[in-house]
Amino acid sequence: MSHQQEESQSGLMFLLMSLLAFSGLGLEMLLAFFIEPLIYKYTLNQFSTTQVILHWVITCVMWLMIALVLITVSKKKLQFDMFVPKNQLRTSDWVICFLLLVVSITFSVYNWNGLKVLKEFAYNGWLKFIFQYIYYAVETILVVLIIVFGQKAGELWFKNAKIPWGGIIVAFTWGLVHMVTKGSLENGIWGLVSGLMYGIVYLVCKKNLRLAVPIIFLMFVL
Repeated sequence: MSHQQEESQSGLMFLLMSLLAFSGLGLEMLLAFFIEPLIYKYTLNQFSTTQVILHWVITCVMWLMIALVLITVSKKKLQFDMFVPKNQLRTSDWVICFLLLVVSITFSVYNWNGLKVLKEFAYNGWLKFIFQYIYYAVETILVVLIIVFGQKAGELWFKNAKIPWGGIIVAFTWGLVHMVTKGSLENGIWGLVSGLMYGIVYLVCKKNLRLAVPIIFLMFVL
């Protein structure tokens, strides 16, 4: 097998890993709309506080297991360590990240008619709020994995590391799904734009997950 064929095959494997991370997120739908209603005999929007928290806990455990498997497989089978030390960011990189965060927060404030985090705290109360934001943190991990593996696939196939391939993939998977889960075209479009911005943050942060993940999380929750 030629080197080009090997890279093409590796790219296919990384794309598969990216799509598996997305599929992992989708397992929550199976839990929420099929398994739990069979157990409780009513739908998700009728769950008690305890049942909602239990849903988040089960989902987080499931997602963390998937993330651990994908990270382990990528390191041992594909010789891809996403946590190796990366280059330091320049001032201009920090500025770009800050501007993307501002854009994200601005739309969120417009969409929620206020700060999302304050609105959710007021609506949920402190206990549900804590578990919901743990849930958001774990969801962010899988979203980042879609980006990381998708970026690697794109770079192997197209030999261009400046295009946010991972952002494109997360935009057209996790992002557009918001059109269904949030019930509007506007949310679907914003999910797509958000996915692209997350992918750009990953590149601007020089693929340093210790920097990219917290920024993407803030973009996700604020």
